[in-house]
Amino acid sequence: MSEHRAYIEWRANETDFIAFTPEGYSRDHQVTFPNGEMIHGSSAVDYFGSEQCVDPESLLAAALSSCHMLTFLAIANKQKLRVLNYRDNAIAELGKNAQGKMAVTKIILHPKVEFDTLNPPDAKTLATMHERAHKACFIANSISAEVEIAE
Repeated sequence: MSEHRAYIEWRANETDFIAFTPEGYSRDHQVTFPNGEMIHGSSAVDYFGSEQCVDPESLLAAALSSCHMLTFLAIANKQKLRVLNYRDNAIAELGKNAQGKMAVTKIILHPKVEFDTLNPPDAKTLATMHERAHKACFIANSISAEVEIAE
């Protein structure tokens, strides 16, 4: 099997020492990946995070969407269907789970796929491809949130 890493670093700033209250400390941090790519993370704005940063819930939606897309592309490739463009607008919904705890309870994917006009799949084949991609997606198999693939 394989390992996948991310390095997370948060540092207190001067104001954090003055007002370390629930609203008073920064949630901003850095996420660095082994290849050197870095993103600025924070909590969601509703939880005192920064609008300029990416929150973990959005990262989860992105991870699921990316995994679904990559799996879908592999399926299309095996079926010799040429994908020209793939777009998605993934939405993670935060709510209370069955245990009453805050969680990402649902992620809705809105994939739009453009195929080569010589051999596009029909609607039933496309739906089956998305179903297969969902069942084989590593991230989808790792989360308990409901996943919906919407048009």
